[in-house]
Amino acid sequence: MEVLEEAEEVDQTAEDVNSLNISDNLEDTDTDVPLEEVSVPSDVPVFDWSSIDTSRLPSSYKTNSRKEKELLHLADHFLQQYTHLCPDRKPLFVHPVNECGMEKFVSTTVRPTLLPYPELYYWSGCASFVSDYLVMEPLKCPITPPSSLYSPTTILKYQRGNCFDFTVLLCSLLIGAGYDAYCVHGYATHEICSLDQTQELCPLLRKPQEVPEEMDPNKYRIKYPLEPQSKFELQQKAKKEEEIEHVQQEERGEEVVMEVEKPKRDPLHGLRVHAWVLVLSGKRKVPETFFINPFTGNSHSTMDECFLGIESIWNHRNYWVNMQDCWKGCKARSFDLSDSLRWEIMFSESNKPSQLLTELPKKDMDDMEKGESDMSFEMPLSWVARIKVSSREYANPYSQGKKVILYDKSKLEKWAPYANGNGLVQRLTVYADLDRTKEVEVTEWFKHREDLLYMREVNKQTQLTTDYFRPGHPLLLKAHSYTSLEPETGHTVEFYHTARVDNLWKRFENATEMTEYFEGRDDFLHTRHIEFGEREKKMGMAGTRTDANPRPIVQIKECFHRNPEKPADEDVEERIFMVIDDIIQLTYHLEVHDTIASKVVFSRVIGRERREDEIFLSRENSVKYQPWSSEKHKNVLHLYELLWELREEQKQLKQQVRDSEAEMLNILKVREDEEANVKLSVLMYNTAERGQEHEAMV
Repeated sequence: MEVLEEAEEVDQTAEDVNSLNISDNLEDTDTDVPLEEVSVPSDVPVFDWSSIDTSRLPSSYKTNSRKEKELLHLADHFLQQYTHLCPDRKPLFVHPVNECGMEKFVSTTVRPTLLPYPELYYWSGCASFVSDYLVMEPLKCPITPPSSLYSPTTILKYQRGNCFDFTVLLCSLLIGAGYDAYCVHGYATHEICSLDQTQELCPLLRKPQEVPEEMDPNKYRIKYPLEPQSKFELQQKAKKEEEIEHVQQEERGEEVVMEVEKPKRDPLHGLRVHAWVLVLSGKRKVPETFFINPFTGNSHSTMDECFLGIESIWNHRNYWVNMQDCWKGCKARSFDLSDSLRWEIMFSESNKPSQLLTELPKKDMDDMEKGESDMSFEMPLSWVARIKVSSREYANPYSQGKKVILYDKSKLEKWAPYANGNGLVQRLTVYADLDRTKEVEVTEWFKHREDLLYMREVNKQTQLTTDYFRPGHPLLLKAHSYTSLEPETGHTVEFYHTARVDNLWKRFENATEMTEYFEGRDDFLHTRHIEFGEREKKMGMAGTRTDANPRPIVQIKECFHRNPEKPADEDVEERIFMVIDDIIQLTYHLEVHDTIASKVVFSRVIGRERREDEIFLSRENSVKYQPWSSEKHKNVLHLYELLWELREEQKQLKQQVRDSEAEMLNILKVREDEEANVKLSVLMYNTAERGQEHEAMV
């Protein structure tokens, strides 16, 4: 066909023209954003699309320009040729009606748009937004495409749609962000089409694949002979194990239940119509072609068995029909759209005639020689109005307040920021059974909390709760594990140690002991362990404050890393202060060739009453074993000075222990107050808007 020239153009602004070519002007950018999921509330009421108000829609929604009419005419000719040459193929999805009842070519329904939100510059952000913002509606007939395709603006307004509506909106955002994206009309499994993820593992529970380390075999290694084993004995052992297992299964009887239920056979397998997005490699440095399921926002390999076949694809510029065999799904399919043997293009991008036209009978070719032998055609601009999403709509994507996704033995719930008073935005519940009745673990994520809490893990079996904090907490908290906020009930606190003077990064405390871990200290201290005794009964009355009745300190043990600037027999590795027994024990580091460490033990003289400011040293209360020590360690004066220093350090350590106890009590008090009065931070430029949202929620 010859190139059609339009006499009457529809009014288009310069902004509309630029939006169609925005993907060509964007610079390539690396993308690495984690994937997101979607949910479908089961209690969503059926929406009546016939009741929507179309009176205020632009004129382009209600009429077709001359160029659009010519486009529909060419599309009808293409369909006639396609039906003639491929009578066994299903009808193509080419020009469904829009919300105003007007036939519109599918390519003109795609409206490339780049929204002013940083997350939507990446494919994962676009996919996550579409899957979260829209509510999924199944096709009226699962084996045929819909008769209508509404504009992305209408779909955004009512926040619902079928797979074709999801796909067109997502494709519009991806093309606007610079991706080489296409809408796909094809076939998929029942789970994909119905958004059934109950047989899948939640993505948040998937562990990253570990790359096995390749061991280089040494061909010169001595191979020792294996211990000989009798094949007959191995066979008898295996047979006996099978018999025991068989007997156990018979005893259990009907109680033997398969953990993973196999899905029932779908009678419509291979016939269920679905629409999704194809992203070709190249633009935006996409390394490999992949699919995006718009219902979930998940990326899939083109080899994924869930996608069973492709009828056609389109973008805002053209339409392609798949001419490849799809009996084996989408595996080994070529996505080189320039290959005319595998993809039949509707409007040739050069002066070459369409492949379908060259295969027509001579009589039909003669009828179309006048101005229709060349299918080259310039696609008219989209009839869809500019896609807009306000900051309030973007921040609150869930039309039902929240979304719920059911996975295999787990449930994921999502809320918009500020929807909950405690800042909760996401909760993952893991169950022990397929019916999701026995909770095993609950993980919650928070946003905008002033106490900087962003995640909480709760083990329902042990009732152990672990809170995680972002940097900046007044108490420099990083994590806090507990079963109760009561003192001395077992608490593990982690700190951002680089911000602390003492470089403490972790502390564990219960009723009988306390252990502190350090990192990067100048004195090479890395661990301090304190043992406590029982409080006196006469002071342990009900209502007595814990800090008013301190626990007696029984022992303080400190461990040090090796200081390379000191000799090993002068560098203390471990020192123990037995406070009640009045014993101090030092253990020194070992040299490379040493086997027994040097030790010094100072003990109390039997029968002598100790005085506070007195240091008494004799052969009876000092025991040393220093096989590699220097001469100065044998000097009694040196031992006397060492004992004096240790006594002073013991006093300081006891005070540090009391300070640590007081710090733990303060941490528990602050955390209890923070949980009782949760405060959410509000950005300065969003104060007015957040106030309106708060009033709306109340």
